[in-house]
Amino acid sequence: MNIPEKGFYRHYKHDPDSSPYNYMYEVIGVGRNTEDKMLMVLYRPLYKNEWMAPADYNARPLDMFMGTVEKDGKMVPRFTHLTNPDLVAELVVVRSHMYSH
Repeated sequence: MNIPEKGFYRHYKHDPDSSPYNYMYEVIGVGRNTEDKMLMVLYRPLYKNEWMAPADYNARPLDMFMGTVEKDGKMVPRFTHLTNPDLVAELVVVRSHMYSH
């Protein structure tokens, strides 16, 4: 079973010509739905949006999170784990500004 590491991810809809952090997320962990036992990835956006309130996290089925989608005629990962140290450091700062309570 493939479980995503905690950390930062870019969704395939990310547009580098738009806001720099649009469709970028932090994976918090994996949870299990107590009713059907489905594994869910818990994650939160690194950009402002109105539709998520009052929730603190998004939840997506593990298989869907780890799956692929078609974009521009090619199959691409729905989410890509970000490992570039400079980008990760930048996203840590973004996260601290958005989620420091």
